[in-house]
Amino acid sequence: MLSTFKKCLGGTAGVLAALAAATLLSSCTSTKMPSAVTPGDTGLPPVQHITGEVPPPAPREFRAAWVSTVANIDWPSRSNLPVAKQQAEAIAILDRAKSLNLNAIVLQVRPSADTIYPSQLEPWSEYLTGKQGQPPLPMYDPLAFWVAQAHARGLELHAWFNPYRARHATAKSPLARDSFASTNPASVKQYGRYLWMDPGDAAASKHTTDVVLDVVRRYDIDGVHIDDYFYPYPIDAPGAGAGAETAALDAGNGGAKRELPFPDEPSWQQYLLAGGQLDRPSWRRQNVNRLIESLYTGIHREKSWVRFGISPFGIGRPDRRPAGIVGFSQYDKLYADAELWLAKGWLDYLSPQLYWPVAQAPQAFGVLLDYWLAHNPYGRHVWPGLYTSRIDNSAKSFTPQEIIKQIDVTRTRPGANGHVHFSMVPLMQNRKGVSEQLKATVYQSPALIPATPWLGKEAPGTPVLALRRDAARLNVKLTAGGGKAVAQYAVWARYGEDWRFSVVTGLQGELTLVDDATGKVNAVVVSAVDRLGNESPRVTVRAPFAAPAK
Repeated sequence: MLSTFKKCLGGTAGVLAALAAATLLSSCTSTKMPSAVTPGDTGLPPVQHITGEVPPPAPREFRAAWVSTVANIDWPSRSNLPVAKQQAEAIAILDRAKSLNLNAIVLQVRPSADTIYPSQLEPWSEYLTGKQGQPPLPMYDPLAFWVAQAHARGLELHAWFNPYRARHATAKSPLARDSFASTNPASVKQYGRYLWMDPGDAAASKHTTDVVLDVVRRYDIDGVHIDDYFYPYPIDAPGAGAGAETAALDAGNGGAKRELPFPDEPSWQQYLLAGGQLDRPSWRRQNVNRLIESLYTGIHREKSWVRFGISPFGIGRPDRRPAGIVGFSQYDKLYADAELWLAKGWLDYLSPQLYWPVAQAPQAFGVLLDYWLAHNPYGRHVWPGLYTSRIDNSAKSFTPQEIIKQIDVTRTRPGANGHVHFSMVPLMQNRKGVSEQLKATVYQSPALIPATPWLGKEAPGTPVLALRRDAARLNVKLTAGGGKAVAQYAVWARYGEDWRFSVVTGLQGELTLVDDATGKVNAVVVSAVDRLGNESPRVTVRAPFAAPAK
């Protein structure tokens, strides 16, 4: 992920402070929901009551945050934390996500060809235990823990893999004996302060595919996610430091300075000797394309409901950009042909990293969003990445209103039905009040994740309700109506004249609606939702409700 090479505004201290402040935000749902605003509006979005005899369709929007493990940006706050503190920090992140009405977490499970879960293919990450290859003590499975705790809160868990990085510039411990760089040194190249798996090496690509599919088979994840690191961001020759990602984000094209070449001469010569006809840039893009296609087909062969998402750099290839858009070319420098992946339908969602302000004309947020929507013939989900971590103390700091404005712009595009925050740190720290402002404006109500019909359209059966009225509360028991398994229940409850929306996990199957000053709960409308977002017919029950048994 762009900018994960560094920590943002004191990540370690920030997570610990956030733990102490975890109760700042209420998890209750408002009786009001935000309506859309037009791009360019400067005020906060207006709100409206949801009234009438029948509630509207369930709100749908992918609302996620990346949780980076590399360099301990988000979790854990430092390496080699006691297991109990690792778990407490994970729970604090998930509770904050739930309280903000987010509905997904994109967790980095493979930061640098190492893992935060037990694996026969790669060693434990040093960002978890302090030493690569060393398991947590006492032993537990962090990924299984995250999946279970996320699902218990009604949150999806997408497993985020860095596809080619074999060692990060911030790494301190020696490589484990079973790391890919140790066992396959010819497939791994030194590039500045990084080790990088050569995308042109068949063993390297197969290894990454095997690692991803191993997780798909073994864990109940909802999605697989890969970031923007394909071939590495170029660094200046003969420099060996980090920082190329920042230059790209600052709209540099990387062509004005002499760059350190990526040392893939052996695999390039092997390609030519085998009769290859492509030029070198096209060959490099073909190497990446083959990995993308292999992952997409392999993931859905294992589990048809697991969605595959990619978060490339946010600016498209130079020969197709809208007038006035300038900046770094991932097509020419990272050899990432994201337009082709959309054209082939090799992904289920695209999260282009649109890390620039709405009003910054050379990289205008709305113009770039429209570009990716226009290159989406299969109608895949487009959920842009937001640079929420840019709310900091720097000269280029965003205000919380910038992030809210970007969400509002996204909501005006029918084909863009979600977004992802980079990263969880600013939401945990509530930088400049961003978390409170998001909850008060654009996240007043929960939302279902948009459906993914190209992976399956069959809906669950209509749920069965059992309601019991107490003096000041209504107990609702939810039972699946047969057919497909239920992941969630979408629940509308009417208090007086106002409808309020909530989401109940299929694991829970029960909720209590407490009367308040608005009035007694006098109607409930429920539908069942599967893992792909397919929704059953609604069932409606109105007062009077049955009284509790004596």
